[in-house]
Amino acid sequence: MRIVNGLPGAEEMLSRLRCHALVRACAITAAILLTIAWMTPASAIERISNDSGGQIGTYLTKFNTLRRTGQPVVIDGTCASACTLVVGMIPRNHICVTPRAVLAFHAAWDPTLYGAQLNKPGTKYLWSHYPPGVRNWIARHGGLKSQTIYLSGRELAALFSTCH
Repeated sequence: MRIVNGLPGAEEMLSRLRCHALVRACAITAAILLTIAWMTPASAIERISNDSGGQIGTYLTKFNTLRRTGQPVVIDGTCASACTLVVGMIPRNHICVTPRAVLAFHAAWDPTLYGAQLNKPGTKYLWSHYPPGVRNWIARHGGLKSQTIYLSGRELAALFSTCH
Protein backbone atom coordinates (compact mmCIF):
# COMPACT_ATOMS: atom_id res chain seq x y z
CA MET A 1 0.00 0.00 0.00
CA ARG A 2 1.34 3.40 -0.95
CA ILE A 3 0.86 6.40 1.22
CA VAL A 4 0.09 9.60 -0.69
CA ASN A 5 -0.25 12.94 1.06
CA GLY A 6 -0.12 11.07 4.34
CA LEU A 7 -3.25 9.00 3.54
CA PRO A 8 -3.08 5.24 2.99
CA GLY A 9 -4.79 4.17 -0.29
CA ALA A 10 -5.24 7.75 -1.53
CA GLU A 11 -3.68 6.94 -4.91
CA GLU A 12 -6.14 4.09 -5.42
CA MET A 13 -9.02 6.36 -4.35
CA LEU A 14 -7.90 9.05 -6.81
CA SER A 15 -7.68 6.46 -9.57
CA ARG A 16 -11.24 5.27 -8.84
CA LEU A 17 -12.53 8.84 -8.79
CA ARG A 18 -10.91 9.51 -12.17
CA CYS A 19 -12.45 6.32 -13.56
CA HIS A 20 -15.92 7.29 -12.26
CA ALA A 21 -15.50 10.79 -13.69
CA LEU A 22 -14.53 9.34 -17.08
CA VAL A 23 -17.50 6.95 -17.09
CA ARG A 24 -19.82 9.80 -16.16
CA ALA A 25 -18.37 12.05 -18.88
CA CYS A 26 -18.85 9.25 -21.44
CA ALA A 27 -22.45 8.73 -20.32
CA ILE A 28 -23.20 12.45 -20.57
CA THR A 29 -21.59 12.61 -24.02
CA ALA A 30 -23.61 9.61 -25.19
CA ALA A 31 -26.81 11.18 -23.88
CA ILE A 32 -26.04 14.44 -25.70
CA LEU A 33 -25.28 12.60 -28.96
CA LEU A 34 -28.50 10.59 -28.72
CA THR A 35 -30.47 13.75 -28.10
CA ILE A 36 -28.89 15.40 -31.13
CA ALA A 37 -29.60 12.30 -33.23
CA TRP A 38 -33.25 12.33 -32.17
CA MET A 39 -33.52 16.03 -32.92
CA THR A 40 -31.78 15.71 -36.29
CA PRO A 41 -34.27 15.33 -39.12
CA ALA A 42 -33.20 11.79 -40.02
CA SER A 43 -36.90 11.08 -40.22
CA ALA A 44 -37.51 14.22 -42.26
CA ILE A 45 -39.75 13.69 -45.23
CA GLU A 46 -38.32 13.71 -48.74
CA ARG A 47 -40.86 15.42 -51.00
CA ILE A 48 -40.66 14.81 -54.73
CA SER A 49 -42.43 17.27 -56.99
CA ASN A 50 -41.63 18.39 -60.51
CA ASP A 51 -38.56 16.17 -60.84
CA SER A 52 -37.86 15.63 -64.53
CA GLY A 53 -35.19 12.99 -63.91
CA GLY A 54 -31.66 12.79 -65.23
CA GLN A 55 -28.74 10.39 -65.03
CA ILE A 56 -29.63 7.02 -63.53
CA GLY A 57 -26.48 6.99 -61.37
CA THR A 58 -27.43 10.23 -59.65
CA TYR A 59 -30.78 8.79 -58.62
CA LEU A 60 -29.26 5.50 -57.52
CA THR A 61 -27.01 7.40 -55.12
CA LYS A 62 -29.82 9.61 -53.86
CA PHE A 63 -32.32 6.80 -53.30
CA ASN A 64 -29.74 4.47 -51.72
CA THR A 65 -29.05 7.21 -49.18
CA LEU A 66 -32.76 7.72 -48.54
CA ARG A 67 -33.29 4.00 -48.12
CA ARG A 68 -30.43 3.76 -45.58
CA THR A 69 -31.79 6.67 -43.52
CA GLY A 70 -35.32 5.29 -43.58
CA GLN A 71 -36.75 8.64 -44.61
CA PRO A 72 -40.33 8.55 -45.85
CA VAL A 73 -40.90 9.79 -49.40
CA VAL A 74 -43.90 11.81 -50.51
CA ILE A 75 -44.51 11.98 -54.24
CA ASP A 76 -46.40 15.25 -54.68
CA GLY A 77 -46.12 16.15 -58.33
CA THR A 78 -44.27 14.79 -61.34
CA CYS A 79 -41.52 12.22 -60.86
CA ALA A 80 -40.23 11.42 -64.33
CA SER A 81 -37.59 9.29 -65.97
CA ALA A 82 -34.79 8.21 -63.59
CA CYS A 83 -36.75 9.71 -60.69
CA THR A 84 -39.18 6.79 -61.03
CA LEU A 85 -36.46 4.50 -59.62
CA VAL A 86 -37.78 5.69 -56.25
CA VAL A 87 -40.65 3.19 -56.44
CA GLY A 88 -38.23 0.27 -56.65
CA MET A 89 -35.49 1.47 -54.35
CA ILE A 90 -37.47 2.80 -51.40
CA PRO A 91 -39.58 0.32 -49.42
CA ARG A 92 -43.22 0.61 -50.42
CA ASN A 93 -44.25 1.32 -46.83
CA HIS A 94 -42.01 4.42 -46.91
CA ILE A 95 -43.67 5.91 -50.02
CA CYS A 96 -46.95 7.75 -50.25
CA VAL A 97 -48.55 9.64 -53.11
CA THR A 98 -50.73 12.75 -53.11
CA PRO A 99 -53.56 13.41 -55.57
CA ARG A 100 -51.07 15.53 -57.58
CA ALA A 101 -48.54 12.68 -57.93
CA VAL A 102 -47.58 11.54 -61.44
CA LEU A 103 -44.99 8.96 -62.41
CA ALA A 104 -43.69 9.44 -65.96
CA PHE A 105 -41.97 6.41 -67.53
CA HIS A 106 -40.01 6.05 -70.75
CA ALA A 107 -37.06 4.08 -72.09
CA ALA A 108 -33.58 5.17 -71.10
CA TRP A 109 -31.70 7.16 -73.68
CA ASP A 110 -28.30 8.72 -74.29
CA PRO A 111 -27.66 12.06 -75.94
CA THR A 112 -25.61 11.76 -79.13
CA LEU A 113 -24.50 14.14 -81.86
CA TYR A 114 -27.51 12.94 -83.83
CA GLY A 115 -30.08 13.31 -81.05
CA ALA A 116 -31.27 10.95 -78.37
CA GLN A 117 -30.49 7.27 -78.84
CA LEU A 118 -32.30 4.54 -76.89
CA ASN A 119 -30.13 2.83 -74.30
CA LYS A 120 -31.26 -0.80 -74.10
CA PRO A 121 -29.09 -1.76 -71.08
CA GLY A 122 -30.31 1.34 -69.22
CA THR A 123 -33.92 0.53 -70.05
CA LYS A 124 -33.45 -3.05 -68.88
CA TYR A 125 -31.92 -1.74 -65.67
CA LEU A 126 -34.87 0.59 -65.03
CA TRP A 127 -37.32 -2.23 -65.72
CA SER A 128 -35.55 -4.59 -63.32
CA HIS A 129 -35.85 -2.08 -60.47
CA TYR A 130 -39.59 -1.46 -60.74
CA PRO A 131 -41.85 -3.48 -58.43
CA PRO A 132 -44.20 -6.01 -60.06
CA GLY A 133 -47.31 -3.82 -59.87
CA VAL A 134 -45.53 -0.99 -61.67
CA ARG A 135 -44.08 -3.37 -64.28
CA ASN A 136 -47.56 -4.79 -64.92
CA TRP A 137 -48.96 -1.28 -65.39
CA ILE A 138 -46.12 -0.32 -67.76
CA ALA A 139 -46.58 -3.53 -69.77
CA ARG A 140 -50.33 -2.89 -70.12
CA HIS A 141 -49.51 0.59 -71.47
CA GLY A 142 -47.04 -0.45 -74.16
CA GLY A 143 -43.80 -0.92 -72.20
CA LEU A 144 -40.82 1.37 -71.85
CA LYS A 145 -40.43 3.13 -75.19
CA SER A 146 -39.36 6.55 -76.39
CA GLN A 147 -42.87 7.88 -75.73
CA THR A 148 -43.60 8.80 -72.12
CA ILE A 149 -46.49 7.12 -70.32
CA TYR A 150 -48.04 8.62 -67.18
CA LEU A 151 -49.24 6.79 -64.09
CA SER A 152 -51.43 8.94 -61.83
CA GLY A 153 -54.75 9.20 -60.06
CA ARG A 154 -56.61 6.08 -58.99
CA GLU A 155 -54.21 3.75 -60.79
CA LEU A 156 -51.26 5.19 -58.86
CA ALA A 157 -53.20 5.23 -55.58
CA ALA A 158 -53.99 1.54 -56.12
CA LEU A 159 -50.23 0.77 -56.08
CA PHE A 160 -49.05 3.07 -53.27
CA SER A 161 -50.45 4.49 -50.06
CA THR A 162 -52.02 7.89 -50.26
CA CYS A 163 -50.49 10.56 -48.05
CA HIS A 164 -52.47 11.67 -45.03
